Amino acid sequence: MNEDDEARRHRLRMEKRKAVQDAEVAGKTVARKGLLIVHTGAGKGKSTAAFGLALRALGHGWKIGVVQFGKGQWRTGERNMLEKLGQESGQVSWHTLGEGFTWETQDRARDEAAARRAWEKARELMDDPEVRLLVLDELNISLRYEHLPLDEVLEALAARRDDLNVVVTGRNAKPELIAAADLVTEMTLVKHHFAAGVKAQEGIEF
Repeated sequence: MNEDDEARRHRLRMEKRKAVQDAEVAGKTVARKGLLIVHTGAGKGKSTAAFGLALRALGHGWKIGVVQFGKGQWRTGERNMLEKLGQESGQVSWHTLGEGFTWETQDRARDEAAARRAWEKARELMDDPEVRLLVLDELNISLRYEHLPLDEVLEALAARRDDLNVVVTGRNAKPELIAAADLVTEMTLVKHHFAAGVKAQEGIEF
């Protein structure tokens, strides 16, 4: 087979592929919908992906909100950058309201109170008509340990504004949350440098 024949076969394959792709796109009739997105799984990258989405939204002029459940008050690179962008543009509302993970605090009442404060802030941002994207970072952890009532959270998420996109991160997403979501991505752990004794590093983990 000469180069012309190979080029012709490739063009025919791509024409067929394009026809299939165009038909699939044409079949989508909902132009815009606020999505409930869940990032879960044992692999690294759940929050990282959510903050990448937040950066994309900012690039389109959206106002975004971030509420961190469980995570303590340490300074992360994404927090530094997004808060800086928020100060410059007024597009970012960032709230780290956890006191550390439950295995660190070892105080259930304190964990529940922190989760409740974070959830109240989340509800406030959900009611803000200017917020287009809301990241509820590590909410899955609060739900897993029953620091918040699952039914209450699901009801509020279901009643959110039509134009509000919500991203929920954290391992062990509840089956009910997965069922309610529009998009679910599970990060699968294949290999992690922690297993080789590498500590969490600035710029990679935080």
